Amino acid sequence: MLKGSEDEIVDNNKMRLTYQQAGVDVRKIRKTQTDIGNMIKETFVFQNIGKVITGFGHYSGLIEIGSSVFALHTDGVGTKLIIAQKMGIYHTVGIDCIAMNVNDIICVGAKPFGFVDYIALKSLNKKLVQEIMEGLVLGAKMAKTAIIGGETAIVPDLLSEKQNVFDLAGTAFGIGKKNKLILGDKIQEEDLIFGLESNGLHSNGYTLARKVLTKLSLDKRPKDWTLNLGEELLAPTYIYVGPIMELLEKKIKISGLANITGGAFTKLKRLNERICFNLNNLPEPRSQIFNLIQHEGKITSNEMYKTFNMGIGFCIIAPKESEESIMKIVKKYKIKSYQIGKTSKKRNASVVASIQGKRFVLQK
Repeated sequence: MLKGSEDEIVDNNKMRLTYQQAGVDVRKIRKTQTDIGNMIKETFVFQNIGKVITGFGHYSGLIEIGSSVFALHTDGVGTKLIIAQKMGIYHTVGIDCIAMNVNDIICVGAKPFGFVDYIALKSLNKKLVQEIMEGLVLGAKMAKTAIIGGETAIVPDLLSEKQNVFDLAGTAFGIGKKNKLILGDKIQEEDLIFGLESNGLHSNGYTLARKVLTKLSLDKRPKDWTLNLGEELLAPTYIYVGPIMELLEKKIKISGLANITGGAFTKLKRLNERICFNLNNLPEPRSQIFNLIQHEGKITSNEMYKTFNMGIGFCIIAPKESEESIMKIVKKYKIKSYQIGKTSKKRNASVVASIQGKRFVLQK
């Protein structure tokens, strides 16, 4: 992380940069999401053969049909696509699109089964579409999920004048059993929090990252890096379906699952409102991209851990008895895992992190 004390960074207000200043106000977004959630509840009454279990606030919407539960989630790749467009590299963002959806589906204990994509283009570009689809297919194979269709839309008046500009999003659905759902309500005090490593930024925080790194060349390879900046920024999101599904299939006791995406570790709060998540053993990020962003933007550690995954892309909350099994199974998939904290009774905060010897409240 950036050398120097946190106080020194905070005091230099003119130099520091936040996600809000970059154009993304997380608090306002959450307020809008809550308003949307209240509006869509009006549609729940139209289910004649099923029942809506969750429609807002968790990682996936859930509809109960008989003994099965269908999980649905929609997401895109965001402004990471701008990096892809500048680099002329499109075969990785399809993996991101799959990952951003299936990694949320598994957070409720459901198994991803199907996916549909949406690609919006300025004009038809066969090579661009071919590369995007290569990434989607590869990601779907990694998640063992079928791509059953999608939509390719040519919308010249909606997109900029650049010929290679596009948008990419998708929807995944999964299936689970009602009595085996993992919604976080069973999280207890003194449960352990395990972190699974990320592959860089994944697909979140790019509005802030791009603003900070705008003066740097995407083709430049910083000292001691194995990739150039653009390649590092395009590193595809890890797909965690394999280890999580194996843990569930082997009936390892798990009380909560969290995909660390937009809002970073503040996402843990959505699992259980009565629990405090104490992240007191976070490892230093292995990817140097985080250090570069913090240094170039003079960003506080508090802001970094509320915006970026900081090397942890997924969290598992489980009792102590599950630790050995979790570590062993995750290792099979060549993903590093760490015991990064514990849960406790909530008092004044929901998510607290200890960073460089300082304690930060990430979420009230």
